[in-house]
Amino acid sequence: MLDHSGSPLAAALHDPVLRWYDANARVLPWREAGAGAWAVMVSEFMLQQTPVNRVLPAYRSWLERWPKPVDLAAEAPGEAVRAWDRLGYPRRALRLHAAAQAIVERHGGEVPDDHAALLALPGVGTYTAAAIASFAFGQRHAVVDTNVRRVLARALTGVAQPSISPTAADQRLAATALPADESTAARWAVASMELGALICTARTPRCADCPIRTQCAWVLAGSPPYDGPPRRGQTYEGTDRQTRGRLLAVLRDASAPVSKAQLDACWPDAVQRERALDGLVADGLVEPLSRGRYRLPE
Repeated sequence: MLDHSGSPLAAALHDPVLRWYDANARVLPWREAGAGAWAVMVSEFMLQQTPVNRVLPAYRSWLERWPKPVDLAAEAPGEAVRAWDRLGYPRRALRLHAAAQAIVERHGGEVPDDHAALLALPGVGTYTAAAIASFAFGQRHAVVDTNVRRVLARALTGVAQPSISPTAADQRLAATALPADESTAARWAVASMELGALICTARTPRCADCPIRTQCAWVLAGSPPYDGPPRRGQTYEGTDRQTRGRLLAVLRDASAPVSKAQLDACWPDAVQRERALDGLVADGLVEPLSRGRYRLPE
């Protein structure tokens, strides 16, 4: 990764944010000293687009059942989908299962500490590789999620919200803000993320409680409102996503293959139901069998 450290404005943020984190960080199981890289990896897959309070029960159940990659790799992929339960975006379960198999085949069952090797795992992109390398192995990487993008957009550029979609400029800005020291950079990565999750929130930021309010470019500019393109929240009710979730719920709850009639009963709109089922089959989340029966993949 290119070295962009040395921004005086960014450097002024490090100590207050790190002190705030030390005093206010949530106690989360994947942050515990002995959690290990696999626990961090599982948490990162689960936390994508899913809040912490929904992840915690599934995370604990997952690690109890599959404490190591080799344990998950030995199971059928459908068991990963079943255990994913209602976390949403269930393709993440298939990707995590595939990543576990790759870890066993390529790395002797241990999550690799090499950033390039992490990036080569199924389902691991730029963010996830940086997060695992930083949070599990204490390495210096720009870990850029929505919370970090928002903190840096406000503190360093003075705007209310970052761009709707992540950009290369976001990555460059985060790299600029990294402390030069590796261990400090790893702490900064999680601390800036936590600040965005708890204080510098999207809709109701708690600026009075923010440790960098006196340095924040957005606050110093008078907290100007967002003036970019509309930011529309995601809907769920009545969507194909909800239909897919209903179909998967029937399959997860079944101990044997289910009939098409059982699937038909879970959603009234036949056209939408068929489209959702076709999508699940195409995504590898559902396996069609003979005589109109279906199951989770084996």
